[in-house]
Amino acid sequence: MCCPEHERNYDMSKRKDAVFFIQLCFVGFVLFALTGCAQQQKSKDLLKNSAVDLYVDAVMFHELDENQKAIEKLNDAVKINEQFSLAYSLLGQVYKEIQDYENSAASYENAAQLNPWSFNDNFDLGRVYQIMKKFKLAVEAYARACELKPDHLEAHVNTAKCYYEIKDYVNALDYGLRAEKINPDTSKLQHILGDVYELQKEHEQAIAAYKRALEIDANNPEIMTALGVVYLKTDRNEPAKELLSSAVRIQPDNNTAYKHLGYCYLKLNQIDLSVESYSRAIEIDPNDWDSHRGLGVAYILQGKQDDGSILDQMKSKAISHWNLSLELNPEQPNHERLLKLINHYLK
Repeated sequence: MCCPEHERNYDMSKRKDAVFFIQLCFVGFVLFALTGCAQQQKSKDLLKNSAVDLYVDAVMFHELDENQKAIEKLNDAVKINEQFSLAYSLLGQVYKEIQDYENSAASYENAAQLNPWSFNDNFDLGRVYQIMKKFKLAVEAYARACELKPDHLEAHVNTAKCYYEIKDYVNALDYGLRAEKINPDTSKLQHILGDVYELQKEHEQAIAAYKRALEIDANNPEIMTALGVVYLKTDRNEPAKELLSSAVRIQPDNNTAYKHLGYCYLKLNQIDLSVESYSRAIEIDPNDWDSHRGLGVAYILQGKQDDGSILDQMKSKAISHWNLSLELNPEQPNHERLLKLINHYLK
């Protein structure tokens, strides 16, 4: 029979062995876990390196104008690393260059979400949406770009333009004036400011802005046309005629300039020239209901005789163009008045 002291020593030895075994197992588990984590991290690093390699290949293909190969490499890269903002950014650029604007916008969206402090991604996203005429989305992207670079002229000008397109003239003017503080000597900016002032019926401010735009870009037919239209609205018919005539010489397919030139000649009582201008506007755009309406008026005046009667041939031409004008735009302003004119000359 063992003595009690020997039993106690034996029990203590067993407990020590058990504790040592547990400690050994724990250390083994920790080492195994660390080895597993290291292996996982190594796998992740390898994948990241693989994504970077694909990105580098894509850059090379892009520089060689092999855009489809670049797109394939970049798509593979973002499959491996969904957080690879540079790859999404380059995807947006390549898609934009091949005019695949839907995929370009989606790529820039991903890039901007992953890196919201990137001015270029937000600016380029705004540019793509502007090209797509998705002006509300363009405004959001451009506005973020303006916050990131408050002194960037083009970002502010484009924001103003997109606000103008969605008829938010208050914000269009706000961003336009911010851009003017950055650099007032920009034709595109002054043109936008003129357009906004004109829609707000601030004719003198519109004229001043258009004049500044022409000082910068003297041969721009669109600015000439815009200024000519404001001159017409303020009864400055001779300078309007001069500007609109210059616009159509520079840009012979300028439907808007020909249409307003037709109206200008009406106001100057140069009826034959009015008929020519309206007719040319319709040749350029057969669906221009406004020019059909104006040409009808010009034909009536052209056919007017000394005794006040109207030549039947001219009445017939006028009625034909008025009817076509109403077909093209039944709800045009003063359509009821035009119907009365048609009925009057049909008698």
